[in-house]
Amino acid sequence: MASRQSFGRFAFCFAAWSVFQWSSAQAAARDTRESSEALFIGAIVLLLVFGRVLGELAQRLGQPAVMGQLIAGVVLGPSVFGNIWPHAQHLIFPPDGPQKTMLSAVAQLGVLLLLLLAGMETDLGVAKKIRRAAASASLAGIAVPFAFGFALGEFIPDAMLPRADQRLVTALFLGTAMSISSVKIVAIVVREMNFLRRDIGQVIVASAIIDDTIGWIIIALTVSLARHGSVDAYSLLTTVAATAAFLFASLTVGRRLIFLLIRWTNDNFVSEMPVITAIVVAMGCMALITDWIGVSTVLGAFVAGLLVGQSPILSRHIDDELRGLITALFMPIFFGLSGLSADLRILGQPELLLTWGLIVLIASVGKFSGAFLGGWVGGLTTRQCLALATGMNARGSTEIIVATIGLSTGALSQSLYTMIVAMAVVTTMAMPPTLRWALGRLPIGEEERQRLERESAEASSFFSGLERLLVAVDLSASGKLGARLAGLLAGARGMPVTLVRLGDGAVEGGHEAAVVDAAQGSVPDPLRDAESSPAIDVTIHEPAAAPEEAVKSAARPGHGLLVVGVAKSTGAEGGFHEQVANAARGFEGHLAIVAARGVLRADAAAAPLDILVPVTGAEASRRGAEVALRLARAAGAPVTALFVASPTATSATRRGSLQPKEDNAALLREIVRLGEQYGVAIKTAMRVNIAPADAILRQARLGDHNLIVMGVSRRPGAALSFGDVASAVLESADRSLVFVSGGSV
Repeated sequence: MASRQSFGRFAFCFAAWSVFQWSSAQAAARDTRESSEALFIGAIVLLLVFGRVLGELAQRLGQPAVMGQLIAGVVLGPSVFGNIWPHAQHLIFPPDGPQKTMLSAVAQLGVLLLLLLAGMETDLGVAKKIRRAAASASLAGIAVPFAFGFALGEFIPDAMLPRADQRLVTALFLGTAMSISSVKIVAIVVREMNFLRRDIGQVIVASAIIDDTIGWIIIALTVSLARHGSVDAYSLLTTVAATAAFLFASLTVGRRLIFLLIRWTNDNFVSEMPVITAIVVAMGCMALITDWIGVSTVLGAFVAGLLVGQSPILSRHIDDELRGLITALFMPIFFGLSGLSADLRILGQPELLLTWGLIVLIASVGKFSGAFLGGWVGGLTTRQCLALATGMNARGSTEIIVATIGLSTGALSQSLYTMIVAMAVVTTMAMPPTLRWALGRLPIGEEERQRLERESAEASSFFSGLERLLVAVDLSASGKLGARLAGLLAGARGMPVTLVRLGDGAVEGGHEAAVVDAAQGSVPDPLRDAESSPAIDVTIHEPAAAPEEAVKSAARPGHGLLVVGVAKSTGAEGGFHEQVANAARGFEGHLAIVAARGVLRADAAAAPLDILVPVTGAEASRRGAEVALRLARAAGAPVTALFVASPTATSATRRGSLQPKEDNAALLREIVRLGEQYGVAIKTAMRVNIAPADAILRQARLGDHNLIVMGVSRRPGAALSFGDVASAVLESADRSLVFVSGGSV
């Protein structure tokens, strides 16, 4: 049955192909603008359909989809389609003319967007954490194959050069093509093997990141050299200095400007997808800057992607929209057009086939030996070096882009371009099975296992979906305490904060200072990947007067947690005050409602914290425990977990329906393990035969805790309510409170 379905799909595709070819041949008789546009659209459709189908097939065979997209271009090019039906192939994909110009324009835009995406996927924090092993592996893995490739370029026959007087430029391109790795392909295979967070997986990805970054700088300088046509020491030094200045400015001032641009666009535009427009405009501006200083536009697009990828907000928004557009439209078109430019028929010539085999051998041996040597110098074991060397041998999409740039700038001839593309296909297809074999031989150590468990806990935490905090406070002690706690949470993760005034008067400087001081004094979260400063960005939002409208006007995509702190937390008839309820009503995400009492009311900004967190087996309880542990970690505060066995549960146990001692002990052990993952030592307490609210208040007094953090669930209804226990604690507690409830982030 499956074979019949497969045959049916093939027959349908073949029929559609035949109809299109017939209609294209008919269009050849009409030399009009309409037929030109129809051919252009038809070419795009063919590239998309064949790229998607063969990309899907490649993935099912354990290969990256980009290989299928590249092979789709080879099939549609002179190697296959041109042999079967030369007239139709030249009609749809002509070597020159308006049709070629339009397709080239799409390909050039595709190159910039692909480099933008590659930059967004590049995590410099990974490379920074394991810089010794990654740097040595990358530098040796670049230097050795680059030297081999450069030497090959110096000795190949003049007939294979695009211009005999620019042998140096061709040799530089060959050296770069031999040495560069595809971070995208490497990351895909490592992720598929569940090794992305393993030590060796991070070294492999970080080395590929450094490879990519250095490779694009070399390409940019080589393109500049190709434009000048000769080696001009002054021009070369000027270009190198300008490139260094551009990189320094981009990674310092530029990072801040990109973040401000994304946030300002997101917060002020009401039209659809404004952030995508802002990102593409920023990419275009940086590409123009690199073109102006005399290097390739691809460097500007790649650096723009680096900065966009480091933006602390809207990562999910960007992934869903921009990444989807690039991967669904521009990737199959660009790699399909790259395959079109490769005429594999030239490999039928014995001397060219021999040269191609030499290129593959030099590229593979040079990359393998260089990466292996670099890993050994960096302190890796023999098995780790073996995995690193096999993983770094994939050229993939990066190689195709390099070869395309070399062909378009005249640094590579058509024959050299085809051989480099074929080399990229061979090395990329050989990498996944060899890397799987090498990674399968690596055992996991105890320290590495503990780190993986911590990161697994982070992935399941509701904090993993938070990008920035919204803090709605007034001038009261609760407002000051809310600002301080928000700063502790934000500083540990480097999240931006939006500060909103509630009540009369503007937010005084002390609130912003409280957020910043708490953030700067917080201990970085051990579960975070990036090694960054706890300094955060605080935005003051001056809204409308009503609390609900104030929160609504400030809330933008990316705000996942609202911290509310106002003077009156309790209403006259019990429950939450109307001002708290109105503020919460204007927000759909997670809530953290703060009420300052006791010691923290008198000194909300500086008094040391001593945290009590009631726990149960519910999801809401774990959420409260996570907040308590993050606060304790950031502030260096002690924390006690309290489990309360209610009278109902105790009486049921006596009848033999429950086993509370075992269940309660297991729950407390789980909380202690959670604390170990956060690097926080937790004290535990248990109370039985007492109402939960009374047990919480009694433990707070006996333990002299000054902050109670409760994970709660919001009850349905018009009034803001978290249930009877939370209401009783709110109305009776003489200690400061934080109620943490869930929401749809």
